[in-house]
Amino acid sequence: MMDGTLVGLAAFGAVILLLAIRVPIAFALASVATIGSFVMFAFRTGTFTPERAIKPTTSMVFSNFFDLIHSYDLSMVPLFVALGHIAYRSEITTRIYDAARVWLVRIPGGVAMASVVGCGGFSAITGSSIACASTMGRICSPEMLRMGYDKRLATSSVAAGGTLGSLIPPSVLFIIYGIFTETSISKLFLAGILPGLLTLAGFLVVIYLWVRKDPASAPTFTGEIRRGAKRRAALKAWPAIALFAVIIGGIYGGIFTATEAAAICVSAAVVIGFLQKKLTWDGLLRSLRETALQSAAIFVIAASAKIFVAFVALTGVASALGESITAAQLSPVVLLAAIAVLYLVLGMFLDPIGIMVLTLPLMIPLVEGYGFDLIWFGVVIIKLLEIGLITPPVGLNVFVIGNVVGKQVSIDQIFAGIVRFLALDFVVLLLLMAFPIISTLIPSTMQ
Repeated sequence: MMDGTLVGLAAFGAVILLLAIRVPIAFALASVATIGSFVMFAFRTGTFTPERAIKPTTSMVFSNFFDLIHSYDLSMVPLFVALGHIAYRSEITTRIYDAARVWLVRIPGGVAMASVVGCGGFSAITGSSIACASTMGRICSPEMLRMGYDKRLATSSVAAGGTLGSLIPPSVLFIIYGIFTETSISKLFLAGILPGLLTLAGFLVVIYLWVRKDPASAPTFTGEIRRGAKRRAALKAWPAIALFAVIIGGIYGGIFTATEAAAICVSAAVVIGFLQKKLTWDGLLRSLRETALQSAAIFVIAASAKIFVAFVALTGVASALGESITAAQLSPVVLLAAIAVLYLVLGMFLDPIGIMVLTLPLMIPLVEGYGFDLIWFGVVIIKLLEIGLITPPVGLNVFVIGNVVGKQVSIDQIFAGIVRFLALDFVVLLLLMAFPIISTLIPSTMQ
């Protein structure tokens, strides 16, 4: 009989090779898992009998694909994606930035701070880091460049702020993690609140210290803010605050599930958009079309990953790896450090969803063997993926901002500014690892 561990390790090597030559993650996972499963079933009797492998292979592939696509939890992905697109076209997400800008513009570096706050508000509606960076980058970075902000600050603050979409609920990454680990997505959402706010506050501190050390990097605002402008700007931001309150308050209070919260907020966003005459029928149709395309891509990746997970279970490579690490008697601290290094390295080259679906089949049995809380571990993983979005040489958010600003700012300049925010991210990561209560406090009190 063929050694399943060797087949499993060869499969992981094949996937990494395919990804290196730019094969889409879904095709890489599904094709390797299908071929690997066929080989395993064909050698089940000790001799190669391909005719006996066809039926069990096709059964495994199609049943796992079907089960994933018909997952109830996965239905919240298109709902939250739609919420983000509809809220953007209704100008709900940008009102947070507008309000923050009016309130903070007189503070040195205030517009950069408002950009980070705006990213946090956008993240609280959309749940997508790259969408957040792309949208807020078009609004914030050009404005700061026109005002004379340091090019590094004007771009890196938005690139870093965009990563908040990974932690601040709702988060697509939390949804995928919850599905594959069979943990409560509602609790994962709640677990991301404090880490997300901690990161946001840290970014504001970074901007404050940057501008204090180099006042020329953020010119002082010399314009006039009319009386009552702050109050009006704050009042205009009420739809975004209300939607976030419905999501978090409803989940925390046990009033409804995360999926129900998403459905309610999508309906509310459509009504608000039409009532405020910011959303048109054409805009709604465009939002739904973009939602369908984005959701389909996520569904195909998730379904392919589900097939790959079944294949990994068939090979037994996960349990073999766990036994090897247990025999090595690694301490929990060393294990966490090794996992962090792995994710940081992968984050330099792969997108967050790809990293997650590729590694979770091995990571989850391993950390369960060490008795780690999967809610807390999920927050740590998402934070690592968040860091990967701005880590050179392939920080996706950095390149998104680079595409927005064009030739005005080079990629090297953006990465030069990112260093300060990365340092803060590593501090937050260490705090999350050292003090799990930061992640588990709110979900532990959930009704």
